[in-house]
Amino acid sequence: MSMKVVPTAAVLGAEIAGVDLSRALDDPTFAAIERAYNEYGVIFFRGQSITPAQQVAFTRRFGEIEFNIFGERWSVQGNPEIVVLSNVTEGGRPTGVRRAGERWHSDMCYTARPPRGTVLYAIEVPELHGLSLGDTEFASAAAAWDALPDAMKRALEGRRAVFDFRGRKRALTPTQEEIDRNPPVRHPIVRTHPSTGRKCLYVMRDDCTGIEGMEPDEAEALIAALADHIVKPAFVYRHQWRPGDVLMWDNCTVQHRAIQDYDMPQRRLMHRTTMGGAVPA
Repeated sequence: MSMKVVPTAAVLGAEIAGVDLSRALDDPTFAAIERAYNEYGVIFFRGQSITPAQQVAFTRRFGEIEFNIFGERWSVQGNPEIVVLSNVTEGGRPTGVRRAGERWHSDMCYTARPPRGTVLYAIEVPELHGLSLGDTEFASAAAAWDALPDAMKRALEGRRAVFDFRGRKRALTPTQEEIDRNPPVRHPIVRTHPSTGRKCLYVMRDDCTGIEGMEPDEAEALIAALADHIVKPAFVYRHQWRPGDVLMWDNCTVQHRAIQDYDMPQRRLMHRTTMGGAVPA
């Protein structure tokens, strides 16, 4: 079967059909996948069966693996590049990150070089009497930028926001060493995608703690208004997971959040890899 790109009904997202990720991808096929990834922001492959090594190899086609604090605690044995996301416990101890990403965010925005994107492989998906649970929502920060009034666009151009690792409540309490390793950084509020040149809003609650040259109260109000605008229903795609899904999102033009509408005995197990990115511009 030849590869086919099937866009979702939303302003972002597309299914990539006719590709088996357990097989080596030739250069033209990978180039077509990468074009779809850049264009749609979220792409997914149904019905996959891949090993950890195959997931790592696929991720590396997009950039070097990026490590984070979750991987230092929960990773696949023999593959430290893969973070385990799971609500399953063994011997009374968690086997992976249980509650991560419940609020809208862009991964590792608090770093000087945020990741290019993330790959999630769904091994077990929680379900109740056939109803799939644990969806993930994705918002197009590019479509949100396009929809802004021209006056707001002019007011935002050239502005930079402060991103602070300590701003967001996390699935696990960071250590002082981790806090020291991630000092506050400043990124442009209007970010340009390095491959497509498309502009997007790069701002979110909690992670953004201020705006350069703006009083705290004024900055807080603007951050809240933009954060709410980005996640309006018109800009959102909600992915309903199936076992065997491999999904990846662009970390520049897309924000996401996990829907935590399940608990044991509904089991969730996913493997996550992240590829390195560039300094936002």
